[in-house]
Amino acid sequence: MQVLTFLTVFSGLAAAMSPSRASVEKKTIESVRRQAGPEYPAHTINMPIDHFPNNPRYAPHTNATFKQRYFFDSTYYKLGGPVFLYISGETSGESRFSNLQTGIIQILMQATNGLGVILENRYYGESYPFNTSTTDQLAYLTTEQTIADNNYFAQHAVFPGIEHNINSPNTPWILYGGSLAGAQTAFSLKTYGDVLYGGIASSAVIKAVLAYPDWYDPIQKYAPQDCVASINAIIDKMDMLVTSNNINAIQKLKDIFGLGALEDIRDFAMTIAFPLGGPMNYPTNTWQELNWNSTYGSEDFFNFCRNVTNLNAPANITAVDYALANYTNGEPWINLGNYANYVKQTLLPLCVDGDINNSVCFGTQNESYWADTTNSGDRSYLYSTCTEQGAYQVAPMHGPSLISRVLQVDYTQQWCTWAFPEGEYNAIPSTPNISYYNHYGGFDFRADRLAFIDGSSDVWNDLCYHSTFAPPRYSSDLHPEYLINGGGHHWDSYGILDVAAEPQFIREAHYWEIRTVKKWLKDFGSWYH
Repeated sequence: MQVLTFLTVFSGLAAAMSPSRASVEKKTIESVRRQAGPEYPAHTINMPIDHFPNNPRYAPHTNATFKQRYFFDSTYYKLGGPVFLYISGETSGESRFSNLQTGIIQILMQATNGLGVILENRYYGESYPFNTSTTDQLAYLTTEQTIADNNYFAQHAVFPGIEHNINSPNTPWILYGGSLAGAQTAFSLKTYGDVLYGGIASSAVIKAVLAYPDWYDPIQKYAPQDCVASINAIIDKMDMLVTSNNINAIQKLKDIFGLGALEDIRDFAMTIAFPLGGPMNYPTNTWQELNWNSTYGSEDFFNFCRNVTNLNAPANITAVDYALANYTNGEPWINLGNYANYVKQTLLPLCVDGDINNSVCFGTQNESYWADTTNSGDRSYLYSTCTEQGAYQVAPMHGPSLISRVLQVDYTQQWCTWAFPEGEYNAIPSTPNISYYNHYGGFDFRADRLAFIDGSSDVWNDLCYHSTFAPPRYSSDLHPEYLINGGGHHWDSYGILDVAAEPQFIREAHYWEIRTVKKWLKDFGSWYH
């Protein structure tokens, strides 16, 4: 989901969400997107804050509305064409502009004479119902309220310059979303299939779980294996020190990474996991941000692994491999020096004031820091994670691990408890109530004219339609599915304005999406009448 990650706000380092969940979309990617093409003017719709006046979950109810932003592109539109609704997910509408300019929506608009529109999710960008985000004010940030926005928008949106009514259901509305927004696309189609005609759910995290150690599995399997083996061995040795409560050795280890001031061992474990993807937080790009399109992807992960496995490191770096050998029966910690050097060179400079244990750097144990009620995408995403979505990134209970085993559910849950104290009428559960999310179907999900497309090397894939835990999948025109060989997190959402020139697996996925949508459009008349 951007499930499902968010960035800690370091001094001098802007935070940005991707999603996607979890669609965590990184600051560098968002920056490129905003420069990729023309700006679209923001329009607003008066959206009900509460779509469910009879549901006691939202008591006390409100009849108020908020200004929800949307952006559209009618470059390819011709009378009778469909509307493609891009579900923005856990980020601002502006950060999705590339999907109208060169990505999947542009591809589908061009192929079908359609109109593309981005709807900014409630509690993200500038679409906040309230001036702050207290626990009570966040009560309306739920999956069912969010997908109800999609239903309402399709029936009431106005598009200046389009003289005729293109609202649903008299015009085919086809949704697209990636990651958390992909799940919202699927849930919208299943719930409001009489209004929303079709949808493409890309890397859609349709299954909620509390703990999600599987996030690291694609890295474990597909990353450079000398890098993986080195980190596995270092983590094993670190956890041995933790298990034996060797305080002196643990302090020496923290000092080697330049993180000796971190008081909580879990903060240390998360910080050194940032290049891999620390639980929810990471300021550099990770495996999730790899992309077939270099305009939007990042090489940070592979640069990290090349540094960890550097055979030409100077003697003062390689000597570090032996600094803790006396605690491991003389066995060196191979590549510990390279790993620590990368952290010191790449991550430590992000802590501008040098106070390593401070909350704006690498410490997480300041309760008041989490309780800041200022509106932000990070806070909104954390709330959804803590209440409905879960998928806490944790170390596996068995087998090799890329992150320390001290990183478990209680670490993330502590942030939830601090961030969202009980309000007058709203309180978060002790752990996420994933039944709110899973009641849509989980791995048994099914809806007509809903296409699922995933990537086989995506860190979120085991919560998606093509999860290794899901039943076998069989495609049909009414229930199409596609797994991109080697694909990452909603890779199909990106494009280059020339499908034929794309790498073969992405190219064929885009051709498949075009064919799928065109088949649906041929049958729209029978659905509408």
